[in-house]
Amino acid sequence: MTYLRAPLSNHETKAIMQNYELMVIFTPVLSEDEFKAAQKKFVDFIKANSGEIVHSNPWGLKSLAYPIQKKTTGIYWVMEYVAPTDINEKLKIQLLRDEQVLRHIVIKLDKYAVEYNTKKRSGVSTGTEKAVEG
Repeated sequence: MTYLRAPLSNHETKAIMQNYELMVIFTPVLSEDEFKAAQKKFVDFIKANSGEIVHSNPWGLKSLAYPIQKKTTGIYWVMEYVAPTDINEKLKIQLLRDEQVLRHIVIKLDKYAVEYNTKKRSGVSTGTEKAVEG
């Protein structure tokens, strides 16, 4: 097999940065301070592993579509970050070990999703807003 470029070494793979979005549903019994501490723990984890936080958005207490661990509500938090591709396995282990986390999902964002999120945060029309009848 002929390569135009040598395959990426392990060291080079770690340097590739990707955009991700993490959504976490925390147990609803957390106090405001516990919720902030839980967020900080994952923000610090991303930063300690060469990641950079783009945006953090605590949604607060919401009803769940179905009970999880006999709970019908959860505290939602969404964080957008840029990090090396190898970080997500380590992050998943941390999330699964945390008893305060009911559910989580990490989504890799393509350039269109990053652009959409940036526009949405800055208040620019994204074309997906609902028309307000007046």
